[in-house]
Amino acid sequence: LQIYLKYSDEGEKIITHLERISKPGRRRYVRKNEIPRVLNGLGICILSTPKGILAGEEARRMGVGGEILCDVW
Repeated sequence: LQIYLKYSDEGEKIITHLERISKPGRRRYVRKNEIPRVLNGLGICILSTPKGILAGEEARRMGVGGEILCDVW
């Protein structure tokens, strides 16, 4: 998984926070109805699902849960 930082025309960061949720010693799994909304929808959570790596909203639409990798906002 590669994440590229994005900057505005003024040079300000667009992505201000990236938080790793699952760690090697502590995995966090969620069902499709337990996928968290990050900052009331302003951010996204990234999940590893049986359908591949998906954003939280996409996983909800597809009806799959999985391991939460990180939150981004």
